[in-house]
Amino acid sequence: MILAVESSCDETALALFDPLTGEMAEFLHSQLDLHQQYGGVVPELASREHLQTFPILLDQLIRKPGFDPKQLSQIAVTVGPGLAPCLALGISHARALSSAWKLPITPVNHLQGHAYSVFIGQHAEDPDTFHERLSQYLPHLGLLVSGGNTILFEITSDLKIRIIAQTIDDAAGEALDKGAKLLGLNYPGGALLEKHAQGGDAAFFDFPRAFAQKGDMRFSYSGLKTSLRYRLEKMKDSEVDSQFSHLCASYQQAVVDQLLAKTNQAFDPAYHRSIGLSGGVANNRTLRRCLTELAEAQGRSLLLAQPKHCGDNASMIAFAAFLSPEETRPSLELKPALTLA
Repeated sequence: MILAVESSCDETALALFDPLTGEMAEFLHSQLDLHQQYGGVVPELASREHLQTFPILLDQLIRKPGFDPKQLSQIAVTVGPGLAPCLALGISHARALSSAWKLPITPVNHLQGHAYSVFIGQHAEDPDTFHERLSQYLPHLGLLVSGGNTILFEITSDLKIRIIAQTIDDAAGEALDKGAKLLGLNYPGGALLEKHAQGGDAAFFDFPRAFAQKGDMRFSYSGLKTSLRYRLEKMKDSEVDSQFSHLCASYQQAVVDQLLAKTNQAFDPAYHRSIGLSGGVANNRTLRRCLTELAEAQGRSLLLAQPKHCGDNASMIAFAAFLSPEETRPSLELKPALTLA
C-alpha cells in the first residue's frame, strides 16, 4: 500500500492507496474559509495550517480500522510545483514518517499527479486488468486546467509525458478568478462566476480568443482579462447589473473556447486514442460539456478526473507514485517551480 502526502498549496491531504484492490482512503482538510477573507491564498497562513492539521489527519489515518504501517511499501510526497513553505511542511512530515516506519520515500511531481488522475477511475473498475486496458487509451491527449497551470500534453504508450502547449501568462483558472474579481465576486471567483453564468447568453459579448492560428500552440489569458476591464469601464452600473449573467457567460466561454480550440488543433486522429481533462478547473460544467462534445465528434474516449480528484488531493499523488515511470520522477528536494515534463 502507498501512503501519500500533499501540501503544495492550501489543501492538507493524506491518502492510503492499495494498488491491488483499488481501494483509496482519503483524508483532506480545505483551507478555503481561512483564505477567503484575504481574497486569495496567503502562503504563511497556509503553511501554519498545514503544520496544525497534518497531525490531526495522521491520527484519523492511524485510527482507520485495519490500518497497519507494516502493510505500507512507500510514502509518496509532493515535492513541487507549489508554494515553498507549504511543500516544505509536507516533505518534512513524509521524512518523519519514513524514519519512524522505515519506509522509502517516493517524490512526486504535483502536475504529474493531475495528469495521471484521469486513470484513477479506470484502475478502480478492475485493478487486475488495468494495465491491459490502459493500452486502449494510449497515446493520450490531456488537458490540465487549474488556477496555476494550463497545459496541453500527451501521455505516450510508455507513460511518459510530453508538453504540447502551455500558457505564456495567466492560467485559465487564474483568468476566471481575476475576471470574477473584476465583476465584484468573492474568492474563489471561478466557481461563483460559473454559477452566475447560468442562464446567461455566452455570445452576448465578444471577448477575444488569443492565438487562434492552428500552428501557434500557446495559451494566453491576460488580454482577455484586460478586455473585460475595459468593457466594464465603458458600462454604467445599471448596465452591468442587468447584463451580469451575460458578462459572466461570455467571459467564461472565451476561456473555454481557447482550451477547446487548442485541444482540437493538437488532436491527431491517427495517433491519440483518448482525450482527458484534469485539474481544479476540470470541475467547470461548461468545460466538461464542451470537451465531451469534442471527444464525441472525434470518436474518442473522454477520461475525466473524478470531481474529488480535480482539486489538490493526495490520492492523485499516491496514484502517480504507482503509475509514473521511475525515470520521470523528481529528486527528493523542494522544487517550487517544477514543470510537468
